[in-house]
Amino acid sequence: MNQPSAAGSSFYAGMKVLPQPERHAMYAVYDFCRIVDDIADDQQGDPHGRAAQLERWRSDLASLYAGRAPGVAGFLVPHIDRFGLKREDFEAVIDGMAMDVAGDIRWPPTDTLDLYCDRVASAVGRLSVRIFGMDEAPGLALSHHLGRALQLTNILRDIDEDAGIGRVYLPLEAIEAQGIVVGDIAQVIGDPRINGAARIVAATADEHFRAAQTILDGRPKGHLIAPRMMAAAYSELLRRMRKAGWQPPRARVRHNRLALAWTLVRLRLGR
Repeated sequence: MNQPSAAGSSFYAGMKVLPQPERHAMYAVYDFCRIVDDIADDQQGDPHGRAAQLERWRSDLASLYAGRAPGVAGFLVPHIDRFGLKREDFEAVIDGMAMDVAGDIRWPPTDTLDLYCDRVASAVGRLSVRIFGMDEAPGLALSHHLGRALQLTNILRDIDEDAGIGRVYLPLEAIEAQGIVVGDIAQVIGDPRINGAARIVAATADEHFRAAQTILDGRPKGHLIAPRMMAAAYSELLRRMRKAGWQPPRARVRHNRLALAWTLVRLRLGR
């Protein structure tokens, strides 16, 4: 699933401008995401053991929200209390990781991919917008669209990395529309026509970026530099990937750190 780490360039740059309580809460949420993501991606662990670890998190979250001992989720307690973070959003993230553990995802139907994006990305957005102090309606809409835009961009960036662990997140309909027959992973992602499938996904990501930007342009209440930074960084990453194309062999496109720094300065001046 490849969640950004707290020290990752665009995430760290966006979050360090937040007031300290909000910043620490965001780092805690992303620490949670990283931990459960590492469980899902652990290629050395057996599926039953990984599933059991995820269930431990689910059980400890239930205990936390019931006012009992929080177990491994203890570091989340002060942030849940301060910002009213919802149990169902944390559990949605676990549900998304469980999809990876249950069986390596390969060319999921579009509806399944959208559900996966909601769980592993938009659910994180729903936690985040509460920390940002957004009102519920624009906050939920922003999480829906920006979460999906970011996750689809990650999927397009990580085609080869994901294939290396037996996963292909590009949707079945987009692949088959190019005349590619699914089966052997190397043949599927090594087919030059995969570029067409990737461009279909990129178009969907663009739609979500535009919808997210419309919400941000409305200047809703809240600490908006962080989501603006993420939207700017990842939409630029998508633009550069589209320019390079997705024909094999693919060179991994990375964030431009200088451009990220300039974007952060521009956003802070424009507040």
